[in-house]
Amino acid sequence: MDRLIEAINNVQNPSVVGLDPTEALVPPQVVASFADEVRDSVDSLDELPAAQLAVAYFEFNRTIIDAVADIVPAVKPQIAMYEALGPAGVDVYTMTCEYAAQQGLYVLGDVKRGDIGSTAAAYAHHLNGVAAASEDDNAFDPWHEDAVTVNPYLGTDGITPFVEAATEADKDIFVLVRTSNPSSSELQMLDLADGKKVYEHVADLVEGWGAETIGEHGYSRVGAVVGATHPEEGRALRARMPHTFFLVPGYGAQGGTAQDVAGMFDADGSGALVNSSRGIIGAWKKSGKYSESLSADEALDLVAESARQAALDMRDALRIAVYR
Repeated sequence: MDRLIEAINNVQNPSVVGLDPTEALVPPQVVASFADEVRDSVDSLDELPAAQLAVAYFEFNRTIIDAVADIVPAVKPQIAMYEALGPAGVDVYTMTCEYAAQQGLYVLGDVKRGDIGSTAAAYAHHLNGVAAASEDDNAFDPWHEDAVTVNPYLGTDGITPFVEAATEADKDIFVLVRTSNPSSSELQMLDLADGKKVYEHVADLVEGWGAETIGEHGYSRVGAVVGATHPEEGRALRARMPHTFFLVPGYGAQGGTAQDVAGMFDADGSGALVNSSRGIIGAWKKSGKYSESLSADEALDLVAESARQAALDMRDALRIAVYR
């Protein structure tokens, strides 16, 4: 978490770009441009649609990363978008993470894993990689992530393997606490016998899970996911969780604003990372400059231009609201 905070400070921008490509968010001419190239590389034409989309996703992601790498500290690829394409998609997920890391970005893998025992430990290899062949070698890291998101529904048994793996590899986890989706209240807002809400109890657990891993900047390697669409609860959670760094989804397309998230930062303007996905990677669709007559390269240029401007606008809005 110290590395993340320092990356944020370097660019004075507490935002993260969600790399969540879908067929609707990638210009169609970009997808079409890879048809011939992919056709020669697949064993069966049944594989063609997934393989073609996978290659297009990587080119799209690389375009976004190149456009924003100097103004944002981090990216957050959502693994479901890639797993939906099968093995080719998983390859593109890891390639995207590796490429972002090579550009100096903190990579937050949005994988939302949650299980116990050996299964949780296996999922935790997202963080600590595959054991080295000898003590003289480093572990093999196939995922290239600096952090992952984790579901706490199974309690401490489901979190401890991730904390141990994160500590071993000097990486982080972000635990779901108060999420931005409307139906989250069905569980998270339930009253407990002691008067707390479920999400408040989870918040206390998260603060405790990270207590032994607090870094130089005062935050542990166990972060919390707190939605931008719950500004008052987020403000209260900031006071309740003084050593827990927040990942804040729900900005932009889901309705959260810079003013909504301001209370989730600490008095020094630290303590939170705000995510925008569609608002940045899909900004080209609202630019008014798109035309079906554009070539694939021209469409990618528009994607880059629009994403960069959207990322700059988000940065500036957050600077005004948080660093005032």
